[in-house]
Amino acid sequence: MERKKVAFYTLGCKLNFSETSTIARNFTEEGFDRVDFSEEADIYVINTCSVTENADKRFKSIVKQSQKVNPDAFVVAIGCYAQLKPEELADVNGVDLVLGATEKFKITDYLNDLSKNDFGEVHSCEIEEADFYVGSYSIGDRTRAFLKVQDGCDYKCTYCTIPLARGISRSDTLENVLTNAKEISDQGIKEIVLTGVNIGDYGKGEFGNKKHEHTFYELVTALDKVEGIERLRISSIEPNLLKNETINFVSQSRTFVPHFHIPLQSGSNHILGLMRRRYQRELYVDRVSQIKKTMPHACIGVDVIVGFPGETDEHFLETYNFLNELDISYLHVFTYSERDNTVAAEMEGVVPGKVRAKRSKMLRGLSAKKRRAFYESQLNTQRTVLFEGENKEGYIHGFTENYVKVKAPWDPALVNTLQTVKLDKIDDDGLVRFEFVANEMLVR
Repeated sequence: MERKKVAFYTLGCKLNFSETSTIARNFTEEGFDRVDFSEEADIYVINTCSVTENADKRFKSIVKQSQKVNPDAFVVAIGCYAQLKPEELADVNGVDLVLGATEKFKITDYLNDLSKNDFGEVHSCEIEEADFYVGSYSIGDRTRAFLKVQDGCDYKCTYCTIPLARGISRSDTLENVLTNAKEISDQGIKEIVLTGVNIGDYGKGEFGNKKHEHTFYELVTALDKVEGIERLRISSIEPNLLKNETINFVSQSRTFVPHFHIPLQSGSNHILGLMRRRYQRELYVDRVSQIKKTMPHACIGVDVIVGFPGETDEHFLETYNFLNELDISYLHVFTYSERDNTVAAEMEGVVPGKVRAKRSKMLRGLSAKKRRAFYESQLNTQRTVLFEGENKEGYIHGFTENYVKVKAPWDPALVNTLQTVKLDKIDDDGLVRFEFVANEMLVR
């Protein structure tokens, strides 16, 4: 019997990538052949996102893409959007099956009949039933893996649908995280990125109960001892959950790198209150100061939302000036978009779309300025670069431990290697060139 072919497409966050990778390995173990999404397959699985309006729109174009390659293929939708609006996805032309938050980890149980359906079939749980944990990790290339350590969120931010899509906060067991980390390192992967919905809440729900069995600090100290791991990176952590003990540990760690991504969302305490964030801007300043005090060379990334309901010009300028004065390295800017079943969608003070776009453009410009300044601060310093596997127009790229992106002329011998370099100069496109320290070969 000919083996069936399956292809995957992932929208959204690192967490989605880790789950897609694990689901794909399950398919392989059950006798399916995995192919690229651009190739002809019998089954196309699309892992959806609901964080932005754009991700919703992209889903339809990805379904069309799969149907062009093979009109008879069976199309499955999973992920956050599939949990939040299963009927809406089922109505998209070409979609045959929609699986919710708990069902997605057992897709193959629903694939007894791969004939096309006139209407998409939905199997979706009530989100309260998403109370168990499924571990996963992604291996997309040979250099870096995303390791899921936590899922769900108990926070009630007024703009966010993640708790509705992923359920309550729950964690992998410490033992299983360490086992997965060792499996990853045994495959020759040099860097592991910790991921989850709210990873600073790690330890809650570890054994199916609400209390914390372990803390995030205990997680990082245990991972630091796993043999074979060269680098560990914390993907994103709430400022109120990033404790001094963790910052101090990272500053002296064997494997954890000096790179933090800390959501801010607004530099206005008034807007933070409307968002129901669990901190004010003063705490954020304190976290940045603590990091820079212990690791002056650390890279700090920031999430910020513009155009939230009630955000006046004054509130926005408060955010802009706050970020401008803060010692951070880059921004991820999100233009607020209304999401169904959120408190914010019903709020007054709606910001016009053109104003949202203008504010977003201003912050993206600030981000470019911040990144440039950070890169300039790293010139003439010695760093370690992990080179990636793609040949991009004759160049190989990689990242230093503190997330400076560098380039060198393509050399396949550099792929998945750690090289000590001296950062030399900033290129026209904002990347850094360097000298190899070990062999004194000058790269220009």
